[in-house]
Amino acid sequence: MNMMTKATMLLLVLGTAACTNPDRLGGGAGGVGGDGTGVGLGAGAGGIIAGSANDPTSPAYFSQAIGDRVLFAVDTSTLTPEGQRILDGQVQWLLTNADYRAVIEGHADEQGTREYNLALGARRANAVREYLVSRGVPSSRLEVISYGKLRPIEVCSNEACYAKNRRAVTVLSFAAITS
Repeated sequence: MNMMTKATMLLLVLGTAACTNPDRLGGGAGGVGGDGTGVGLGAGAGGIIAGSANDPTSPAYFSQAIGDRVLFAVDTSTLTPEGQRILDGQVQWLLTNADYRAVIEGHADEQGTREYNLALGARRANAVREYLVSRGVPSSRLEVISYGKLRPIEVCSNEACYAKNRRAVTVLSFAAITS
């Protein structure tokens, strides 16, 4: 190996070692602050990192653990039992985390006209909104929008793709409190 390659390898090894040193930020044994809690960079009690998927108050948790989307059958806006189960989880999360608003996006597969799919997406989004409101979520915190077939997650001409695109997605945003 030439000298430049050796120097590069040495820097890579040292850089990687520095990244794995638990005391790299000072503060003694146990991490940030030296008290063993790791508090100071967003880590809280029990290893929960604020805003991460393991923080039950975060949108990431909502999306990954609760579920941010429900799927529909062909040409319907009727909620399935699985969809209702997901929405029941959304209701509990939204009632517990009142600082968030939600936009419910309605989507359709690529079959059919643009106009038909925009209307179908609107019916799907409204079905989700009505379900959430019927379970106690204030309607003032919910908006609906339809994208029809304009925002597919999968693009191909088979049922597996179509099924993923027939959906309603609940997108969270932090609600500003006004007085």
